[in-house]
Amino acid sequence: MKTNSFPGKPYPLGATPDSKGVNFAIYASNATKVELCLFKTPQDEVEFLKIDFTEHSHHIWHAYVPHLKPGQLYGYRIHGPYEPQNGLRFNPNKLLIDPYAKAISGTIDWHDSLFAYDVYSDEKDLSFSETDSAPFIPKSVVVSSKFDWEDDCPPATPYHSTIIYETHVKGFTKLHPEIPEEIRGSYAALGHPVTIEYLKKLGITAIELMPVHHFVADRHLVENGLTNYWGYNTIGYFAPDARYASAGKQGEQVTEFKQMVKELHKAGIEVILDVVYNHTAEGNELGPTLSFKGIDNEGYYRLTEDKRHYMDYTGTGNTLNAYLPNVLRLIMDSLRYWITEMHVDGFRFDLASTLARELHEVNRLSAFFDIIHQDPIISQVKLIAEPWDVGEGGYQVGKFPQGWGEWNGKYRDCVRDYWRGEHSTLAEFASRFTGSADLYKDDFRNPTASINFITAHDGFTLNDLVSYNDKHNDANGEDNKDGESNNRSCNYGAEGPTDDETINQIREQQKRNFITTLFLSQGVPMLVAGDEMSRTQNGNNNAYCQDNEISWVDWSSADQELIEFTSQMIHFRRKHPAFARKRWFRGTPIKGVEDIAWFLPEGEQFSDEHWNTDFAKSLAVFINGRALRTRNSVGEAIIDDGFYVIFNAHWEPVEYKLPGSLYSKNWTKIIDTTNHTVADEETYDAESNITVNGRSIVVLHHPVIYDQSYNESN
Repeated sequence: MKTNSFPGKPYPLGATPDSKGVNFAIYASNATKVELCLFKTPQDEVEFLKIDFTEHSHHIWHAYVPHLKPGQLYGYRIHGPYEPQNGLRFNPNKLLIDPYAKAISGTIDWHDSLFAYDVYSDEKDLSFSETDSAPFIPKSVVVSSKFDWEDDCPPATPYHSTIIYETHVKGFTKLHPEIPEEIRGSYAALGHPVTIEYLKKLGITAIELMPVHHFVADRHLVENGLTNYWGYNTIGYFAPDARYASAGKQGEQVTEFKQMVKELHKAGIEVILDVVYNHTAEGNELGPTLSFKGIDNEGYYRLTEDKRHYMDYTGTGNTLNAYLPNVLRLIMDSLRYWITEMHVDGFRFDLASTLARELHEVNRLSAFFDIIHQDPIISQVKLIAEPWDVGEGGYQVGKFPQGWGEWNGKYRDCVRDYWRGEHSTLAEFASRFTGSADLYKDDFRNPTASINFITAHDGFTLNDLVSYNDKHNDANGEDNKDGESNNRSCNYGAEGPTDDETINQIREQQKRNFITTLFLSQGVPMLVAGDEMSRTQNGNNNAYCQDNEISWVDWSSADQELIEFTSQMIHFRRKHPAFARKRWFRGTPIKGVEDIAWFLPEGEQFSDEHWNTDFAKSLAVFINGRALRTRNSVGEAIIDDGFYVIFNAHWEPVEYKLPGSLYSKNWTKIIDTTNHTVADEETYDAESNITVNGRSIVVLHHPVIYDQSYNESN
């Protein structure tokens, strides 16, 4: 069947509807012919209409098709040489997803036809498959941008006031008994009043969603009864994944996602997306041909010198070539789309070091960062890097440019080691607690560059961190060989659940120690969904393939005492700017008292010699709330109480002598992690003694006395 089409325009890329039809544009620099294929339903095995593109500008093929409307299903067939040894893998028998598709109609149905080569041939990818893949691949969807945002505006929470909550769209609400069953596990459920009420009560200011870009579940997982639950396997950088939509998959998922963002914004909660621009779901030379590989393999991927194979800095088989202008344009267009059209507030970049690689070495001043910094839209949202990849030289913690936050893996490792009693100097713990100045200060970055976390989706949950010495990933079907083996964890005497009350008491106290450390540390805290309720994965530290009760939050068994403690700690942090500084400590006096000072149990300040004592496990820190050197929006100096925080990782109690009256004449204990609650308790005079229990934190404070002369002189 033929129909009239017009030349159309090369920009914007993708499918753009107007009142009379749809403009289609796709980048394919090495193609010899491009065909647009139209379908009536997602189940159609053959297109009802095929349109040859007759125009191409700057390697972009384009056409305008009248009378088409939003909801139209489509795909591409791209013609050109099939020469894998030269980096060219065109095969018009394969229906391809539009890289700029705003929605994708569902998931792929794994079949041999999804591979451009004959999977049974001895020549492997050098062979050629003539089987049509259209019946087995989801279709791209034309989407309207119309949506009533009302008066939506971003919360724009300052970094220093931000509390990040990493969560999974499906896993967080799938088992929630108070959310309507028909929407559990969806975008709608995440924007439901019950969910928002919980997040507000907890004190969260931003949710960081694990990948929602449309992704692929790997064939070997599906055939083994598993799936790609985490979603780090993107195929559509503009499309919200259809699996999380409760209202429909032919564009309705876009509206549902927008509604979720709007509801969260009304509650003052930002939405940050975990994005995977480092690789795609097409794997290596033996992977499927779903989109990029068949559109312009050499124009999207980093190839080896022989061009048949792929550079792999990600451990997934391929790496997108962010050095190429068209790939940079794809990434930037995607980021802008999610900001301007979907109203998200920031991004966490998976394996971000990969994006900094121009040739082989990581280059922190690569074109990727240059373009982001000059972009008036992207540069204004929260940008967070996972500052490593699996390639040589890929560990780049502390080396990203100004304006970026970083997942601080050194914070995670140090805090875990400290509380399990490892022999390490107190100096690193003090540095991590105060914002990791050794990593960020010399580059003129602020403490908020450090995104502090104890756990993340990848690894043990907080409960499992204090319950298992070893990983238990048998359910993943890889003989427990997957996942990190060095978890810096401790089970305190029994592997997994136990009836031993002594062990359980230690574990509960250690959870409170981790949570307290996290929310008292300078930087930006990130809590993983479920850690505040003792969620367990039964020792599985790599549950990427477990879309089931192993990964889902079990609300029925939630630890209510730990939820309450965590909420109190978060709100305590939000109330006290002394623990959320915008600027570095200087160690210099304010009205005769330092902004920070470190003390030994004997009441003496630390010397250089004390910092390098490996066996020491206890220290105290004075934080001067009158020395924040920060003003509010109307120019008034921000001041806070004074605090004295004692950390004791020894298994035995430690007697502490409090400092002299210069710091305070008396102190009130407000936090003791031996207990379940945060509340005012005993008072202590200067230079008196206080017993700090084994494996615990004690926080003392003295109220600030507001002095107008202080405001006028600072």
